[in-house]
Amino acid sequence: MSAPPRQQPLEEALLSLSRAHQARYLEDLAELVAIDSGSYSADGVNRVADLVRAHLERLDFSVERVPLPPAQGHRTGDVLIGRRQGRLAVADGGRRILLAAHMDTVFDDGAAAERPFSLRGPLAHGPGVSDDKGGLVAGLAALEILASAGIEDYAELVFLATPDEEIGSPVSRPVTRRAAEGAHYALALECARENGDLVIARKGVADFRLTVTGRAAHAGIEPERGANAALAAAHLVIALQALNGTWEGVTLNVGVVRAGSRFNIVCPEAELLVEIRSATDSGLRAAAFALEEAASRPVVPGTCVTVEELASCPPMEDTAASHRMLDRAQDIGERLGLTFGATATGGVGDANTIAGAGVPTLDGLGPVGGADHTPEEWLDVRTVPVRVALLASLIADLGDSRSD
Repeated sequence: MSAPPRQQPLEEALLSLSRAHQARYLEDLAELVAIDSGSYSADGVNRVADLVRAHLERLDFSVERVPLPPAQGHRTGDVLIGRRQGRLAVADGGRRILLAAHMDTVFDDGAAAERPFSLRGPLAHGPGVSDDKGGLVAGLAALEILASAGIEDYAELVFLATPDEEIGSPVSRPVTRRAAEGAHYALALECARENGDLVIARKGVADFRLTVTGRAAHAGIEPERGANAALAAAHLVIALQALNGTWEGVTLNVGVVRAGSRFNIVCPEAELLVEIRSATDSGLRAAAFALEEAASRPVVPGTCVTVEELASCPPMEDTAASHRMLDRAQDIGERLGLTFGATATGGVGDANTIAGAGVPTLDGLGPVGGADHTPEEWLDVRTVPVRVALLASLIADLGDSRSD
């Protein structure tokens, strides 16, 4: 395909190329949706990785494939990091752009056969069609139309595809941080919200295990010799839940409570599993400190509480830098006939890790989709050409800082 005429506005030219690419997009999407690639279906995820790698290599990306250790006792697929050098050095105004998508879904093996890819009017259906195979293919399509247009005014494009996002990226996170090193901007390829909005912020999360230790005693003969860990845990649940509303954008949830083994024993041990979510890193730290403080003062004499942080992921914060990216995306959208806003969400994704590494990040840059994680998941294929053109135009705009 030849490059568009120079006098044609860039966004218009890329939209024309994107429309011409629509049939290929749907073919690629159907091929990926036909593969069972749940987070613990390592072979399926790696089949997706094979296809993504081949696509990137056709576009002259060098591709690093990183095997990962098991996650929670289960095999996972590999991480892909594709890199393509542009012709504009950083010193001359070129910028490194990181695109991030994930290859895994929440669905078990057999879902692809049970609910194969289908088109019903303007909506595509199938496991992972929106989350995130629709966004993954949109990223590849944007790279292809940029190559077709001969646009190389950037320092480097980096394409990251992860295998374990749907289980919190427990093993890919260090690789994601490495891929983010040196990036000036990151564009995350989760699909746009149902109303077309992008995602400007995601809450961070920290998970804790609180172990309450008491003292066992015969509940009928000498209960006074015991120290009831279940009772101490109950008071702690109330204290922790009462912290909600203390800080804007912060929630605490006691999700699991376990205690005791028999009716006739004063409960000697209890366990709480607690999640904190916050829109800011400072909120996470404040809530974690308050949790530690509450745990240090158990109500029931003779009990004590130990606190263990199990996992954490930083927030993708709503920053001035990310808003500048949003402004540029909205300007491009207007030239493409698109109007959209941006929203914050409590859900965690790979964008959190990238933003936590200090890279200005904008998410939701795939086509419009919805009903994620359900059998009704859908993708509006009418939105594909313009959203791919938006993504490609934004890459071109951010990649060249000479006109900033």
